[in-house]
Amino acid sequence: MATATRFQTNLLDVTYNGWTNYKTWNVVLWIENDKSIQDFIQEHDVCCYEELMEALYECGSKQTPDGVEWNDPEINRVEINGDVFDF
Repeated sequence: MATATRFQTNLLDVTYNGWTNYKTWNVVLWIENDKSIQDFIQEHDVCCYEELMEALYECGSKQTPDGVEWNDPEINRVEINGDVFDF
């Protein structure tokens, strides 16, 4: 009888749709697909996720429409900055 593996067997494997985890993926999904967020980034020359997160909080948005907190510590900010904000 085969035993299910419950740990990552490939260290190069990304765990959720090409992103570190669900929360990172969900945040990127909203950043890249919400026109108002995209417009805000371009109009205000937002340079990184931290800057966007601060602006979202100032506007009263504390989470994605799916309920992921913008400031959740599990979100991979380095990955978002590198892939979304082109560092």
